[in-house]
Amino acid sequence: MEADVIAIIGPQCPVVAHIISHVANELQVPLLSFAATDPTLSSLQFPFFVRTTQSDLYQMTAVAEVVDHYGWKEVIAIFIDDDGGRNGVSALSDKLAERRCKLSFRVGIQPDSIGNREAIMDILVKVALMESRIIVLHVNSNIGFKVFSVAKYLGMMGNGYAWIATDWLSSFLDSASLPPETMDTIQGILTLRQHTPDSDQKRAFFSKWNKISGGSLGLNSYGLYAYDSVWLLAHALDAFFNQGGVISFSNDSRIRSMAGSTLNLQAMSIFDDGMFLLKNILQSNFVGLTGLLKFNSDRSLILPAYDIINVLGTGFRRIGYWSNYSGLSTISPETLYTRPPNRSSASQNLYSVIWPGETLSKPRGWVFPNNGKQLRIGVPNRVGYREFVSRVQGTDTFKGFCIDVFTAAVNLLPYAVPYKFISYGDGLKNPNYMELVNKITTGDFDAVVGDISIVTNRTKIVDFTQPYVSSGLVVLVPFKKQNTGAWAFLRPFSPLMWTVTGSFFLVVGVVVWILEHRINDDFRGPPTHQVITILWFSFSTLFFAHRENTMSTLGRLVLIIWLFVVLIVNSSYTASLTSILTVQQLSTPIKGIESLIKSDDPVGYQVGSFAEHYLSEELNISRSRLVALGSPEEYASALKRGPGKGGVAAVVDERPYIELFLSSHCAFRIVGQEFTKNGWGFAFPRDSPLAVDMSTAILALAENGDLQRIHDKWLMQSTCSLESTELESDQLHLSSFWGLFLISGIACFIAVFMYFLQILRQLRNVPPESVSTGQGSSRSGRLQRFLSLMDEKEDQAKSGQKRRKVEKTLSDDDRDEESV
Repeated sequence: MEADVIAIIGPQCPVVAHIISHVANELQVPLLSFAATDPTLSSLQFPFFVRTTQSDLYQMTAVAEVVDHYGWKEVIAIFIDDDGGRNGVSALSDKLAERRCKLSFRVGIQPDSIGNREAIMDILVKVALMESRIIVLHVNSNIGFKVFSVAKYLGMMGNGYAWIATDWLSSFLDSASLPPETMDTIQGILTLRQHTPDSDQKRAFFSKWNKISGGSLGLNSYGLYAYDSVWLLAHALDAFFNQGGVISFSNDSRIRSMAGSTLNLQAMSIFDDGMFLLKNILQSNFVGLTGLLKFNSDRSLILPAYDIINVLGTGFRRIGYWSNYSGLSTISPETLYTRPPNRSSASQNLYSVIWPGETLSKPRGWVFPNNGKQLRIGVPNRVGYREFVSRVQGTDTFKGFCIDVFTAAVNLLPYAVPYKFISYGDGLKNPNYMELVNKITTGDFDAVVGDISIVTNRTKIVDFTQPYVSSGLVVLVPFKKQNTGAWAFLRPFSPLMWTVTGSFFLVVGVVVWILEHRINDDFRGPPTHQVITILWFSFSTLFFAHRENTMSTLGRLVLIIWLFVVLIVNSSYTASLTSILTVQQLSTPIKGIESLIKSDDPVGYQVGSFAEHYLSEELNISRSRLVALGSPEEYASALKRGPGKGGVAAVVDERPYIELFLSSHCAFRIVGQEFTKNGWGFAFPRDSPLAVDMSTAILALAENGDLQRIHDKWLMQSTCSLESTELESDQLHLSSFWGLFLISGIACFIAVFMYFLQILRQLRNVPPESVSTGQGSSRSGRLQRFLSLMDEKEDQAKSGQKRRKVEKTLSDDDRDEESV
């Protein structure tokens, strides 16, 4: 750089690019790199650095999305131990973490290890002992092919493995042909290649290139970006000169002070208009061999994209694309750019892959490490309900329902699982299950097996399998046979129900009397007789034993509706009374979780259960009311004593425990409904692939009936008669019958209203009295006439009305004769 320089194109090595970028900054000379993909080379640190290719940040994003697409959770990275390799793998780790995947192991290979086969073998032996079988290889071609050769020798290119090589492999495959023995070592590998769209300009260039090279040397994407970088600088210089730019240089005093050194730094000059040229470079916008060359605000090329390639046979096959615009797709990025971006899981597709071992079956991605390590499985050392899980006295083995389910599920896995059970708890009381689950996050346990409830705060820190038991919190209370007593016949109805029912008997009797009084001799007679008739008629309808006939249409309508109401009420009363006299009644006012919350009585819960947290935090029950109970015997004792003698009014626990308790304690019952819905599962670390396989195995156990057989083996031990666990027979309340009473009441009102209309119409046809003593007496006379009409028998009223019409006609004739 002793000559005056206005721009630099290159270098290809990221290590050299870092060094030259410092120099370019000092000399204010734009540095265009078509091969330095190190993501840490940023414009913030190096303002004059311009990357004319894609950053490894996008390549690692594409790798992470491929890993996530196939459902793999852990990845091993092998990289060249220089700035480019380390920084690229760091970017990969970040992108994997964004997708809840992780880089479980990373190992660097020294750049000078090309001929050191033993060093590479040592690294691959370590990798083979790891759990993950997904390996990302981020090296150069010299080391990469050596790694594949050693991996082939170690059997790491067969079934179960998945190798993803970064774009170093595709660049070599595009540039030169490999001998058959080398191609044999890379079968089934996935690799990425920077996407360059097909165009006439690109095809014409390749045709010229083949003529020049004679077809002996191919051209990869980096070569295309190098070509476009030259044209990019040419367009920028043209714009620079058109805008009046002048090439001039000046010396820096700091550089002159270093004169005499062997580096001859004093010969370098600062480009005065370097910032102006850089501005024109970044404003470039033209279509080259690699597509549209345009920079975004981060000084990166817009629309980064990669081809995803599967190596097979003597060549390779493109299985899809990755673009920063729409992710993974089998449709070219140019087509996707014309559509709205779509990142939905349904749109993320790739063609089928032939994996190492010449198989179409996707590798599971992990195995148990072949290093003699066993899974450390924590098991609660329970004191009560040992049928679920218990430690065999004097040994390190466990037995119980949960243990049998776990063992049966492990036996269904398509691979061996080495494990050992580790007891958790002092054996004097049930351990705290939340603390047990937390042991997974601290690395003390690799899994937890037992009666572990799947609740929200636990799912935030671990993954659970498919539930193998349905569960939920219920309320357990004592009960006894209550004496029915002399007044048991009043208990089916609530006081309000008795009051409303009796009132309606009287109302219906009065309404029918009103409607029938004028036309039915059964409802006429002395006042005392009529009152007795009303009472007898109304209450005799209870037994459908009324002797009086109804003659009016309105009366029959009211009676039909009322008899239907009586039928329903009578049937309900009979059923409720039968239940009260024959079914055992609860001896506690606790009817469910709602009444338990409202009361001030102490509540029992199982030691170590999540019920304590739920009752206090979710239901806001004071902790002073909560009583810890450690065994079924303590349950029974506390419930029998009751709140008045230092016991509890109820116990809140999960249904499986309560059902097992009730199988041998017949003096207790469940009240109300389950007020939570959850289940029991086995706990594993977050994103553990074993949790998924165990869930599949548990579903298989449920389908083939083995899960039910294990349940019957351990939990079907009932010595009590299998009665309903919810035996409370509540009183019948008005709320259950108000609709019937409403219909009957409306019918009575309408019938009486229509009857009064008929009376008023008849009253209107009656002539006014010949003698009127004033307004007050007139109103009194109308009221008396109205009441007399209601009391008259209908045939008498009609004859009287005819008589009055005749008298009126005769009086009119007499007046006419006198006037003549």
